[in-house]
Amino acid sequence: MSALPQPKPQIKLVQSAISRRNFFDRMTDGLYGVALTSLMSQQSLIAAEKQHHAARIPEDLTPKRPHFPPRAKAVIHLCMQGGPSQVDLFDPKPALKKFHGKTAPRELTQNAVFENDRTGKLMQSPFQFKRHGKSGAWVSDAMPHIAEEVDQLTIIRSMYNVHPNHEPAIYKMQSGQTFPGHPVFGSWITYGLGNENQNLPAYVVLADPSNRLPVNNVDNWMSGYLSPLYQGTRMRATGSPLLNLAPDYSESEQVTLTKQQLLKQLDRLHQKQRPGQQDLEARIRNYEMAANMQLEATQTLDISQETEQTLSMYGIDEKETDSFGRRCLLARRLVEQGVRFVQLYTRGQIWDNHRNIKGSLTTACQQTDLPIAGLLKDLRQRGLLDSTLVLWGGEFGRLPTAQIASDSKMQVAGRDHGPYGFSAWMAGGGVKQGLVYGNTDEVGYASVENRVSIQDWHATILHLLGMNHEKLVYERNGLGERLTHQFPTRVVQDIIA
Repeated sequence: MSALPQPKPQIKLVQSAISRRNFFDRMTDGLYGVALTSLMSQQSLIAAEKQHHAARIPEDLTPKRPHFPPRAKAVIHLCMQGGPSQVDLFDPKPALKKFHGKTAPRELTQNAVFENDRTGKLMQSPFQFKRHGKSGAWVSDAMPHIAEEVDQLTIIRSMYNVHPNHEPAIYKMQSGQTFPGHPVFGSWITYGLGNENQNLPAYVVLADPSNRLPVNNVDNWMSGYLSPLYQGTRMRATGSPLLNLAPDYSESEQVTLTKQQLLKQLDRLHQKQRPGQQDLEARIRNYEMAANMQLEATQTLDISQETEQTLSMYGIDEKETDSFGRRCLLARRLVEQGVRFVQLYTRGQIWDNHRNIKGSLTTACQQTDLPIAGLLKDLRQRGLLDSTLVLWGGEFGRLPTAQIASDSKMQVAGRDHGPYGFSAWMAGGGVKQGLVYGNTDEVGYASVENRVSIQDWHATILHLLGMNHEKLVYERNGLGERLTHQFPTRVVQDIIA
C-alpha cells in the first residue's frame, strides 16, 4: 500500500504594520552604527596623529639624536661660488697640452657638445701639476699650501651638476633643486640635529665683510618651508658680530636678568594664545638667543685671544689673506663652541674666471689657499678634525676650452662654466684620507667614472652626520619632503673611512 502524499507546508506571509513609532525606533539602530563607526574612525585618526607627532622632530634647536652613530658632529662649508677650474687645480689633463689650440677629437669627448662660438679651442693649463704627500695626489702650483694638506683630503673628481648657469646651479648645490623656496642643506642639518650650544646660532654664515652678498643673496642660507629657526644667521668677522647685539646703555646684571625673565613670561603668554604659528615661535626663540648671545657671541668671535703663531697660520694681517683668514679662524672657534654648521663665502665670485685664467685664478687662490690650509692644520692640532667635516667646492667647474673671440688671444683666455664634471673635496669627519675618487674624461669635460651627483653629495654628508637621507623628512601638504627629494640617490660609501 503506497504512502499517502503529504500536504505541502503552507507559508503564511505576515505583514506587520509599521507605525511611526516603530519606524523611528528601528532607524536609531542605523544611526547608532554610524555613530559607532565615526567614533572608531576618530579614535584611529587620533592614535595615528599622536604617532605622527611623536615621530616628528621637535621644532627647536636642542640637540637631537641622529639615526645612527655619527662620524662628524659639525660641518664647515667653504663655499667657492663661481666655479673653480678642475683642470687647473686638482684634475691634470695631459691631452690638453697635446691638443692645445685645436678642436677636441670626438673620441675624447664622447657625446659632449661644444658650443664653439663661446668656448673656442682646447686650452692647456697655465699651471704646473705635481704629486704631493704620501697619497701622491695631483695638485697644481696655484695651491701650494693646500697641497701640503693633501693627505687629509678626499678629492672627488667626478662631481656634476644639472645646470650651466650660476643661479640655478647654486640653488641645486644648496637645496637639491634648481629653483628657490626649498631649505638649504645647512637648514636640514640643523633641523635634524639641533645645536650643542643654546647660546649661539646652530647655522652661522660668514660672508664677505664688505656687505656684498653672494649670488642668490640670502637664499643661500634660507630655511624654506622649515621653521625660520633653521635659517642661517649672518655674523660679521670684525666689530660687533651682529648689529645691535649690545645695548647702547649700561645697567646692572640683575636688572638685565629680571627684564629678560619678564619678557620671556610675556612672550610665552602671547604665544599660548596663538598656537601653531611657527614664525612667532621662531621670533621668540631668536630674541631669547640674542639675549644669550650678548656675552657668548662676543667672546667666541674675539680672536685677540689667539697666539701670533695661530694668526700667522691663517694669514691674518696679511693684505691678500686677512679677510678670508679671519673667517676661517672664526669657523674653527664657532665649531669649537658647539655650533653645528658654519658656511664661508669668498668675496664676490672670484672663481668665475671667464677671462685671463692664469691671473684671475691665481688671485682667487692667493686669497684662500693659505687660510684654508691653516684651518685644516688648526683643526687637526686641536683634535677637532675627526669630528668636523670640512667641505670645499663650487656649484660647478670650468670647461677645458678657451672662452675667447679669437684664437690669437689664447694667452689671456678664460674658461666658461662646466657643470658636467668638476672637482670638490672633503676632509675630516669620517672621510678617507689621501683619496682621489672618480674621474672625468681625457680632457676634463664631463665625469665618466664613479659619478657623484649633488644629491649623492648631500646624502653622503647627512650619512657622515649620522642621518639617513630617506628618514630625514618634513611633512608638508601631505608629502614627506627631504633634502634629496625624489631623485635617484646613493651614499658614496667608497669615500667613508
